[in-house]
Amino acid sequence: MPAAKKPTFEEAMARLEAIVTCLEKGDASLEESMALFEEGTALMKQCSAALDQAEQKVAKLFPGRDGAPAEEPMEDMEQ
Repeated sequence: MPAAKKPTFEEAMARLEAIVTCLEKGDASLEESMALFEEGTALMKQCSAALDQAEQKVAKLFPGRDGAPAEEPMEDMEQ
């Protein structure tokens, strides 16, 4: 049996929104609601990790000594 494909960030966010909508309606049984809540929690963790990873990759461009763009890590931007 092939492993399930991990959803993209956008797919995970769309599914998370659908789960929230379903839970807000209150039409699901307790068991269904708990399963949706667990799925939503896992998706939220995945999305949070993806955002953290993206944030770490972001760099600020500024002119270097020779005029060419240089990168500055985000940690340096916050000071």
